[in-house]
Amino acid sequence: MVRGKTQLKRIENATSRQVTFSKRRNGLLKKAFELSVLCDAEVALIIISPRGKLYEFANSSMQGTIERYRKHTKNDTPTPSISAEQNMQHFKQEAANMMNKIDLLEASKRKFLGVGLGSCSVDELQQIEQQLHRSLSHIRERKTRLFKEQIEQLKGKEKALLEENARLSEKHDMDPQPTTKDQSENQPHLNAESCPSSDVETELFIGLPDTRRRFIRSS
Repeated sequence: MVRGKTQLKRIENATSRQVTFSKRRNGLLKKAFELSVLCDAEVALIIISPRGKLYEFANSSMQGTIERYRKHTKNDTPTPSISAEQNMQHFKQEAANMMNKIDLLEASKRKFLGVGLGSCSVDELQQIEQQLHRSLSHIRERKTRLFKEQIEQLKGKEKALLEENARLSEKHDMDPQPTTKDQSENQPHLNAESCPSSDVETELFIGLPDTRRRFIRSS
């Protein structure tokens, strides 16, 4: 039965961690010494404790071994294919190309506006005219679509107003209207005393009082 590898993790207890560090450090230094003696290998070992204390072993000069390591890694490191100066030149060329494209776009824009056409050939003018026709066709299609949408919205509003008008008319027809009898009952009654009587003298006579009495008797 093959046992699985034990998963290593940090020792949480500080005392146990320090004891384990001391044991493993001494064992590692011993193994480095044995390797340098038995195999005649150049060995340099650097250990820094959690508290920042340095432990090292070298069977030769530590500085010499480090320099040798740096030269070895420097030779193995692939040199970049493009240097910083070449990168700068590439970016400058890209910027110049972008500026040229911007100038061409600005010139094309002025030509579509009818400016700077003196240097255009007949073919260029025909191309500009065709492009303007296509642009005008797209503009008209968009305008027609917007008009249709506005017409549909107005039709919807008209339908809503007609429905509201019909609802109000129906409500008005359902309300009771006052009859002629009700109107006559609502009118104020006139007292008999306020009505004019046939016995009341309404004729107008101009003259002296004696003359008026004689006129009444004769009548």
